[in-house]
Amino acid sequence: MPTTLIRNVRPWGGEPSDVTVAGETIAAVTAHEPGSAVVPAEGTTVVEGRGRLLLPSFSDVHVHLDSTRLGLPFREHTGAPGVWGMMLNDRNNWRHAEACIDERVETTLRMMIERGTTRVRSYAQVDVDCGLERFEAVAAARETHRGRADVQIIAFPQAGLLLEDGSAAMLEEALKAGADVVGGIDPCSLDRDPVRHLDIVFGLAEKYQLPVDIHLHEPGELGHFSASLIAERTRALGMQGLVTISHGYPLWSVSEAHTRSLIETWAELDISTATVAPAGPHQLPLARLAEAGVRVGLGEDGQRDYWSPYGNADMLDRTWQLAFANGFRADELIGHAAAVATMGGAAILDRSLPRLRSAADRPGTQVSDVASFILVPGDSVAAAVMDRPADRTVLHRGRVVADQLALV
Repeated sequence: MPTTLIRNVRPWGGEPSDVTVAGETIAAVTAHEPGSAVVPAEGTTVVEGRGRLLLPSFSDVHVHLDSTRLGLPFREHTGAPGVWGMMLNDRNNWRHAEACIDERVETTLRMMIERGTTRVRSYAQVDVDCGLERFEAVAAARETHRGRADVQIIAFPQAGLLLEDGSAAMLEEALKAGADVVGGIDPCSLDRDPVRHLDIVFGLAEKYQLPVDIHLHEPGELGHFSASLIAERTRALGMQGLVTISHGYPLWSVSEAHTRSLIETWAELDISTATVAPAGPHQLPLARLAEAGVRVGLGEDGQRDYWSPYGNADMLDRTWQLAFANGFRADELIGHAAAVATMGGAAILDRSLPRLRSAADRPGTQVSDVASFILVPGDSVAAAVMDRPADRTVLHRGRVVADQLALV
């Protein structure tokens, strides 16, 4: 079994430590003794921490690798308002980029790994226009970087399931081809038939024994209606712990009674949520969600694509955005943003991992934890989030996969 010694690091900003990794997991965390003459066992790989922070690697649980333009010339934004208008803009342009879809997806996933993300859940659009082409590009990039990151693929009906003949059949084809998650989107406002839409999504999830991830942009009472239907199916099918509602920002601005009921229901059914730290007033009540045991993860969404000019493959940057958008100033809350961006998302991808239980919870660097880390300089976790330094070393399952923003 390969052994790695990560010397002189500060787990979550704590005391200087030496971390021994056996295989893919942490075997020991011991106090670092400056100037000690301890000689690692023969065959041990030594990673010099240089006093840097040791954090769990990032988990991007809401990214659209199949629509990226990172690495290509910047282009004017041409999207129309609304989900359908933006979808049509993407549909009219994605084939005509300066590089093919396979190259663009691989480039973006590589950049994410180089910056510290080794856990990924990516959408792959499937519809009657693109067929499985975009799904296959994401699957190919996953294979290219199989030893550097764990990647789940969501078969995602961005154009809905009922507006174009053959959409539901194409979604099922992606599941047969190896997609890991069944996607859905705005069952009321886009498809205008929430019962049929959710019957298809949950029916396929039950048939193929897969989890569900539903985009929900619907506002106010309409959004709560869709969320209640999703919860109803989760309970009826015994899919506790297998459902994620992504976005869902307007859900938290209706009333205190709605917020309290939603938190209680999601905690009971282990329905998780993913945010991309949007601008504006619709922010998730992160501390309350953690205290209730609701799993919350972070993602970068589109990456400088035909939907938006934002996104740079850097989850440390998106962690800063999460803290900024929520008005966090206290070190503990900024650290909580980092916990959401790392182990919060990891607990969505792997439900055997514990949920964050408070804003002070800092899992992921103890004995028996999987050894997927990012090493960054900083006086504290909050300082690293504010500074977003380029000096980074990335480990995935016990092995160094990137250093100084380049693959190893």
